[in-house]
Amino acid sequence: MDNKTLYIKLAREQKDLPLFMQPWWMDIVCKDWNVAMVPNGDKIAGAWAYPLEKKLGVTMLRTPLLTPYLGPKIFYPDDIKESNTDRFEHDTVSALLKQLPEAKVWHLSMPPGLKQAGIFKNYDLDQSVQQTFLIDLGMTEELLLANMKDTMRRNIRAAEKEVKIVNDPSCLKQLFDFQKQTLTKKGNPPAYSFAYLDRIMKACLANNSAALWVAKANGNIQAIVWQVWDNNCSYYFMGGQNQEANSYKAMSLLLWHVIKEAKNRNQSTFDLEGSMDDGVERFFRNFGGRRELYLVLHKNDSVLWQLKKMVRK
Repeated sequence: MDNKTLYIKLAREQKDLPLFMQPWWMDIVCKDWNVAMVPNGDKIAGAWAYPLEKKLGVTMLRTPLLTPYLGPKIFYPDDIKESNTDRFEHDTVSALLKQLPEAKVWHLSMPPGLKQAGIFKNYDLDQSVQQTFLIDLGMTEELLLANMKDTMRRNIRAAEKEVKIVNDPSCLKQLFDFQKQTLTKKGNPPAYSFAYLDRIMKACLANNSAALWVAKANGNIQAIVWQVWDNNCSYYFMGGQNQEANSYKAMSLLLWHVIKEAKNRNQSTFDLEGSMDDGVERFFRNFGGRRELYLVLHKNDSVLWQLKKMVRK
């Protein structure tokens, strides 16, 4: 049995496999993909799903569009001592890296919590960091609210009096239009098409892993949030606001709504998929989550790809 077939079987058995490593997700966002796997006796110590991508003859390892993280997943033995977890992770990641294909270009975002920076340095990979905010859903709703900034709580209370929230995936095109308008205004139009979004949404719905929450006031859409999830974690996948409406309060209420929905599904964490954009970062910070940094591995040893990037500038 090849690694990919074994991994698909593993995904059916392992309940804690992250959403963005699920085989059906990889099928949607990659033209082709494969998996590195490390055994641990008759079990699996770790797996790393990766895209197979080649452009202009250059082999690349890059996180696919709208996939926030794509790195190794470690399956710790049930009886492992806490003092041994770092060594187990280190050895497993090292073994997985040896199986990845040779690639001139890298740009892979590691999942939050993976801190084996030394290994990646040994592979001549440059490293940068991005940030997200993680909210612990083990807290009560009262404590979750108490951790928010005062102005955020006031916005939520005010919005509750005038905003209605419904789950309506048919509004995906409106979300795309909101996103396109906002990004284009910043001089950075979206790199994805509506057809790409639609494929992701249909796959998520088929796997019971998404909702599209729409906030309306007086019958008009104020804001939209696309929420996705796996067994352990819920994610703010994408959001958009109606530029012609006073939608700040509606967006605040929407995010509070999806946090509560994630808690009701017994997920342990809500990941705001934070941003390095000052305005977005400030908004997310108001929800009281824990700031978490994650590694991005990159290199560019292709002269052709270096020239292509220079031309784009």
